[in-house]
Amino acid sequence: MDEISEVKRQAEQGQDASDEHDTPKGKYMTFKAGSEYYGLEIQYVDEIKCFQTITPIPETEDYIKGLINLRGKIIPVIDVRLRFKQEPFEYNDRTCIIVVIVKSTMVGLIVEKIAEVVEIQKENILPPPTIGRMDKTQNKYVYGIGKVGDSVKLLLDPEKLLNDEDMSVLEQANNMEAEEREV
Repeated sequence: MDEISEVKRQAEQGQDASDEHDTPKGKYMTFKAGSEYYGLEIQYVDEIKCFQTITPIPETEDYIKGLINLRGKIIPVIDVRLRFKQEPFEYNDRTCIIVVIVKSTMVGLIVEKIAEVVEIQKENILPPPTIGRMDKTQNKYVYGIGKVGDSVKLLLDPEKLLNDEDMSVLEQANNMEAEEREV
C-alpha cells in the first residue's frame, strides 16, 4: 500500500515542475466490485486499509455500512457493490477499505479487492455509453471508460457516490460519535 504514497509523491514532484492543475495526472487506483473493475483518480485516495470492525448507523441506506475509527478519526464507510445495487458479498481477507476524500470529508469505500495503480492517458478515456449492459444506477457514477491494454476500467466520480442527504446523515452520525467520546 506504500505504492499510493510513492505515486502521490512522484506526482506532486512532477506537478511542481509544471504549471498544470491536475494532480496526479493519469494515475488511477483500480479495484474489483462485482464482475467489473473500477478506477478512482489517485488524487482522491488517501490510503488503503484492511477490513476492520464497522459500527453500524441506524436508519441509513443499506450501502452505508457504518463508521470506523481510523487513528482517532471517525470515518463513514460505504459498500461499493451495494451502492451500485449489486448482490452483497461476504467480506474476507481480500476485502479492503479505500479511504478517499470526498467534498473535504473522508469516506471509506469497501471493495472486494485492490487491483493495481495504472496510468491512463487522456486519449484512452472514452465517455460512458448511453446504452448497453451497464444499468443507469451504476452509470451515473461513471464519468469515463479507461482503456488499459486489452481491458477497460470504469472510472468513478467519487463525489457522486454520496449524495448530499447521505453526507448530512454521515456528518450527524460523526458528530454524535464525537459527543459520546467527550462524555
